[in-house]
Amino acid sequence: MPYEYRKLSLKEREEIVFYRREHGYPLHAPPHPFREAGYYLITAAIFEHKPLLAATSRRTEFETRLVAGMKEIQADPIAWEVLPNHYHILVDVDSLDSISSALKYLHGTTSRIWNIEDGLTAKRRVWYKFSDRRIRNDKHLHQAFNYIHYNPVKHEYREDFYEWPWSSIGLYAESAGHGWLQEHWKSNIPPEDFGRGWDE
Repeated sequence: MPYEYRKLSLKEREEIVFYRREHGYPLHAPPHPFREAGYYLITAAIFEHKPLLAATSRRTEFETRLVAGMKEIQADPIAWEVLPNHYHILVDVDSLDSISSALKYLHGTTSRIWNIEDGLTAKRRVWYKFSDRRIRNDKHLHQAFNYIHYNPVKHEYREDFYEWPWSSIGLYAESAGHGWLQEHWKSNIPPEDFGRGWDE
């Protein structure tokens, strides 16, 4: 994230830029080294983590747009959650390129709408790109599923993740039941460093 980069020393910045240049990654944006079909954990944050999704109506509308946007490109949304300053979505997709296009449209549209709603005539930057993590195996998939649903508790928006309406947890509670979700959590607890740096 750009605000994390600004906290680094000049030497640390030079090392990051050198590493990215050597590997052919963008110098100041999240790299997307994998493009093929598979499961991906997608993360996007509001620029400088401002809580532009603090209003419940805005979160609800954005959640609807996000899930619908994935379905429009035939990506299967497995799990998701929307917080006041970032979101995660776990998808099964044929190509990351289609995700890039869909998110570019979604972020561009919502940026324009929110800037108008907030009475900003000057262009305000709303989103900071997106990052992706390709899911490596079944264990990683189930841990990502649990990480997403636990995120509102991790960030102290709720004490119980079942109480956060802007996520897919309610759908699984209805279809599979609380018992299944509890067993799934016990069997696939994400490690402590899971998600470190993605949405901090």
